[in-house]
Amino acid sequence: MTPSTNKFEDPVWLTCYVQGQVRNLFPLNEDALLPSSDEIRRALEATLKQLRRIKAFASTGFSPLISWQYAIFLYRLSRVMRATRDENESPTLVFLLNKAMNGIDLYHEIELSDSFVLGHTVGLVFAKATYGEDCVYHQNCTVGRNSDDRPSLGAGVILYPGSAIIGRCRIGNNTVVSAGVQLINRDTPDDCVVFRDEDGRIRMRDALEQYSRRYINPA
Repeated sequence: MTPSTNKFEDPVWLTCYVQGQVRNLFPLNEDALLPSSDEIRRALEATLKQLRRIKAFASTGFSPLISWQYAIFLYRLSRVMRATRDENESPTLVFLLNKAMNGIDLYHEIELSDSFVLGHTVGLVFAKATYGEDCVYHQNCTVGRNSDDRPSLGAGVILYPGSAIIGRCRIGNNTVVSAGVQLINRDTPDDCVVFRDEDGRIRMRDALEQYSRRYINPA
């Protein structure tokens, strides 16, 4: 990993920072449960790679003081720990740290793509669903199951604040779900915008562009 002048991108500094938070929030006195410096480094590398594609922060680097960036990092860290350890407790502690710090419910068993954007993290809830590349998730959105039915999201899906996708939904590529719209056991085609009309009925119209490109640069 190339040395950085940004102290927040120093794995040694970041290891102390994260370990200190875990100790303070979960006083279990078991150092083996803390993330290691190597796990921190690997999660940081994955986070920096992801941030470089996000237009608003492509050149400014990583900071744990920016909530959505830190949420991405902690999610990446929990995934690294899940893959490298033979126990579930330590990655769950990092998941709970993320939930406590950033108000996001994103368990380490959930597999998001290598590229996604979080708006404000507060109230974001992710079920064990299928997630495509280059999706954008805003605050207070839910991707949830209905009994054993779980959604599948295509590439470039955008969920605006307060929207929800629940149950047996197949959401097409480049679908934009407008603020407050709930899709339950309902599919969408590719390239569409989902909204409510003046009578409150759910409608769909053609998407006129690939809206995720407003947020994410092409790979």
